[in-house]
Amino acid sequence: MTDPAALPDTAPPAPPPPPSFGEALRYWWRLGFISFGGPAGQIALMHEELVERKRWISEGRFLHALNYCMVLPGPEAQQLATYIGWLMHRSWGGVVAGGLFVLPSLFILIALSWVYMAWGQVPAVAGLFYGIKPAVTALVVHAAWRVGSRTLRNAWLWAIASAAFVAIFALDVPFPLIVLAAGLAGALGGRLAPQHFRAGGGHGGKHASAGPAVIDDHTPVPPHARFRWGRFWRVLVLFLGLWVLVLGGLVAVYGWQGTLTQMGWFFTKAALLTFGGAYAVLPYVYQGAVDHYQWLTATQMIDGLALGETTPGPLIMVVAFVGFVGGWNQALFGPEHTLLAGAVAATVVTFFTFLPSFLFILLGAPFIETTHGQLRFTAPLTGITAAVVGVIVNLAVFFAWHVLWPQGWAGRFEWAAAVIGVGAAIALFRFKAGVIPVIAGAALAGLAWSLAIAPRLAG
Repeated sequence: MTDPAALPDTAPPAPPPPPSFGEALRYWWRLGFISFGGPAGQIALMHEELVERKRWISEGRFLHALNYCMVLPGPEAQQLATYIGWLMHRSWGGVVAGGLFVLPSLFILIALSWVYMAWGQVPAVAGLFYGIKPAVTALVVHAAWRVGSRTLRNAWLWAIASAAFVAIFALDVPFPLIVLAAGLAGALGGRLAPQHFRAGGGHGGKHASAGPAVIDDHTPVPPHARFRWGRFWRVLVLFLGLWVLVLGGLVAVYGWQGTLTQMGWFFTKAALLTFGGAYAVLPYVYQGAVDHYQWLTATQMIDGLALGETTPGPLIMVVAFVGFVGGWNQALFGPEHTLLAGAVAATVVTFFTFLPSFLFILLGAPFIETTHGQLRFTAPLTGITAAVVGVIVNLAVFFAWHVLWPQGWAGRFEWAAAVIGVGAAIALFRFKAGVIPVIAGAALAGLAWSLAIAPRLAG
């Protein structure tokens, strides 16, 4: 007779215990400091930790949340953190998860922006930025290729991308109009040729199951995550009221034409246009912050993107740099308080940029959880994504021009910057190098050129 104790244990593994709010808070806090690598890297970090190691959420529920976040304007990785935090620990869990995804980056960017504005003209610092700028240009080209390779699958989408590039590059059409026109083109194309406007793919394929999760594929929707119209209207009124309260306070103190008020209004609009990620909305930010409001120069805008690439958090956090430099340059609180002005402006810009992201999750996620079906990209969003490729190409052209001909076409060509940029592009395209090594290598090359090689050639 077989000993029962000798039989293999066939009982299915048990899910881990649900994390406490404090345990989740510590994880989100740590994630905020290590979330490098752009949205793909940030989503991969969360997948590895939350799905595979901690098993707080299953693969299916993770991808279900991600698909919703990909449809929204705004930083999808930060919105995914907000979604999962909300699903586990209600509204405050979502606010904490999404907030801690952003706050470390805000503090780091305020400190780096201060160093940049106070000591940016020091030769060593200027040399570092000399090398970083062409690397950033290569990163933008790589982003255009990455998005285009998975988006432009047929002649219809190539046509939309090309039209978007011509519109913003040659005709100076405002970015919101390009988004609107691309959405209309996508809607029309979806009716005339639906097979060409079906979105494909996502963020990777299916992975093997890591075992039962706290929130598993078949875990019932928790009571707080069920859709209720009463809660829908309460959340909407709360967020609109908060937006009106803060913007109204700025109007009351500084007037409608005040710098902080205009920053709040402008970055609210920018937050609603970030389809396709930060690279897509940066031309709109450039049009407003550099051309219209003149909060900073084109060179400073490129330097800000370089800082944004080297800090954790969403790349759209470059807007904090824009706010800091704008507050500093405008000397909002007098010439002796430029640091305070920059920090306040950066905080205001960050608040208005990310407030809609929290609204989209806390307002829409209960409906997504209740329906619990795989989301499809609509034809209008497919058209917008195609247009984003053309917009990113325009951004790459803009950066290349300012990096290689900083004094304009009549000025000298910066061949050293071109060599560094080509080297960065080879590292990205050929060797699949990460963002941080590319930026670091380019910075050291720029430092060596500025402090050692260029002076000898000049002598």
